[in-house]
Amino acid sequence: MNTRICLIRHGETDWNVARRIQGHTDIPLNATGREQARALAASLADERFAAIYSSDLARARQTAEVVAHRLGKHLDLEPGLRERHFGDFQGRTYAESAEQFPEAYARIERREPNAAFPGGGESLDAFFYRVSRALTMIAKRHPDSDVLVVCHGGVLDMAHRLASKLPLSMKRDFPIGNATVNWLLYEEGDWQILAWDERTHLDRPLDELPG
Repeated sequence: MNTRICLIRHGETDWNVARRIQGHTDIPLNATGREQARALAASLADERFAAIYSSDLARARQTAEVVAHRLGKHLDLEPGLRERHFGDFQGRTYAESAEQFPEAYARIERREPNAAFPGGGESLDAFFYRVSRALTMIAKRHPDSDVLVVCHGGVLDMAHRLASKLPLSMKRDFPIGNATVNWLLYEEGDWQILAWDERTHLDRPLDELPG
């Protein structure tokens, strides 16, 4: 059994532009994000996806809805594809978080896998487990098929590490842009990266915050 997953980060939001931490805060696409979603849909018009899944947060759902409409496909919402929960950091910039929560910020900055954000946020370990479980469930549900998954920058970070075996504690050294196209292969329990950060359909997408 093998499943190819086309993995997409949502289009741009105003909080992306302001470099404000979104997490589970439900922020919609801005005008640029909606245009990116339309460009993405056009670039995927010839694909034959067995299913389309999206995080249930508005910015991912709105991006996926444009593609699903273009392809005439049903959209399935999957809460397991949500962005990492950033606890009390949500709604703040990284600079504001560092000033208000210096101890917690230092642990997060060091990428300690078991360090959770104050205020109910997820550790990297917990987030990685959630994302891995959701993606594997989707892959197993659609054997020998192509599937589209629209989600978030943090989810793409975890997916890349799942396939590349890059430790959670290592700094990210790969791009994650709004509405860029990334392909993963799931085959007999193993993940591989087929393509990453295809962006010829876009005009200067913002990269995800480091982390």
